[in-house]
Amino acid sequence: IDSQYRKTEIEVAMKTLLTVLLPATAGNTIHGMKLPVYVFTVLAVISTVRSCIHLLAPDGGAGSIAGMDLTVAGSNNIVFAFALWGSAQLIYALIQLAVAFRYRSLVPFMYTLLILETLLRMLVGHMKPVIFAHTPPGAIGNHVILPVATLMLVLSLWRQQVNYSSLTIGLNPE
Repeated sequence: IDSQYRKTEIEVAMKTLLTVLLPATAGNTIHGMKLPVYVFTVLAVISTVRSCIHLLAPDGGAGSIAGMDLTVAGSNNIVFAFALWGSAQLIYALIQLAVAFRYRSLVPFMYTLLILETLLRMLVGHMKPVIFAHTPPGAIGNHVILPVATLMLVLSLWRQQVNYSSLTIGLNPE
């Protein structure tokens, strides 16, 4: 009986988490704490600036910011790849801005994507290492973004519900 109850509890928790991460309708209502939305808005603006640098800078930021040697043969390909990366980042940043200002109920989902993207970038850095003249800002940023995004995800999922009969505070599944 206890095992069946625990299984049902886990199923309800997973269903609730999935409903919060991917609501049936996206709206501008903030269900959790407001701080994660404000932090997400700042991150969206930073993402927009970063993407524009990669897209519009003459070297895509590869040499001037990341410290890559662009005197090697094929360096135009590196600049091209950075510009392509910037265009993809700009699309992602525009989605982030839309969520920050119009679809705030999707902020927990966007933090999940940000965490996955950061982990994948770190994995690619280990699998396919590149030589830089110095540590690029993005590599440092990964180590900042990961814990911040994880904390903000938890806070964005947190629902405070006061039960006046027992004066407890807990997670509200809705």
